[in-house]
Amino acid sequence: MISFSNNTLWNGFVTAQGKTVATETFDSYNGFYLNGLTGNAGGIQWTASAPGELYAGSGFMSTNSAEALLTFNLSPSVQGVAGNFFATDASFNVLPAIIGVQLADGSGYVGYAASAADFVGFYSTGAAISSISVSVAGNLPAGTNFATVDNLYFAVGAVPAPGAAALLGLAALVSRRRR
Repeated sequence: MISFSNNTLWNGFVTAQGKTVATETFDSYNGFYLNGLTGNAGGIQWTASAPGELYAGSGFMSTNSAEALLTFNLSPSVQGVAGNFFATDASFNVLPAIIGVQLADGSGYVGYAASAADFVGFYSTGAAISSISVSVAGNLPAGTNFATVDNLYFAVGAVPAPGAAALLGLAALVSRRRR
């Protein structure tokens, strides 16, 4: 597993691997949501859940309970996932906090986030990534930190250009004809 703390580097690495980046901005979500909220970005379906349900606003997806773990399950699994991960208060004001970002395989990142632009990304050179979870800690008084995500990014398989697809189809036809 390779981890990144810079969006430009993650994007460059992902494209160098022949993948494209799909982005979920959460701009179309506003209000309270039950667990199991699903969305789609670039053919990747994500399902969000958190103890105490979910809350969205200002283009952010967050937990509805302080200090709750925010989890996104991905289908199909992806080779890379990233996002802007941070803490907010109940009014969606960004709070400086320690964040933890963990994948289903146990890989993770722990660091300090002080703005909505703070970035964490992963790229797997092995097994695909099926989920990502975000936790927050570090502010007093307790009960004021809400795990929050803006711009969830997915590394998805690149779609071949029409000319390349036609060439592959022709190659398949020729190989079939020779048999």
